[in-house]
Amino acid sequence: MRWSDVIYLIGEVQGENEYGDPVVVDGPPREVYANRKSVRQSEFYQAAMTDLRPEIMFEIRSAEYEGEPKVRFEGRDYSIIRTYDNGEITELICSGLVGAI
Repeated sequence: MRWSDVIYLIGEVQGENEYGDPVVVDGPPREVYANRKSVRQSEFYQAAMTDLRPEIMFEIRSAEYEGEPKVRFEGRDYSIIRTYDNGEITELICSGLVGAI
């Protein structure tokens, strides 16, 4: 595998808003090497039936994925809508976030 792309996995942490109320905010991005892939046609149509819009897929080493809900790639944020772990490699199927960077 090439691992030629750099992505940033973004977790969630507890924070506070301006009123001191607890809120969930993005944690610091964590750099990971990945392979960018196209979303499979079958994946696209299955997701469309549930109103999801997969746009891009990344493969990363399974040991590097810690359940983060977001990915940043080339300055754009994506929501991870599904994962598939085959033991050694985890596929992250992602949909673009509106209003993100």
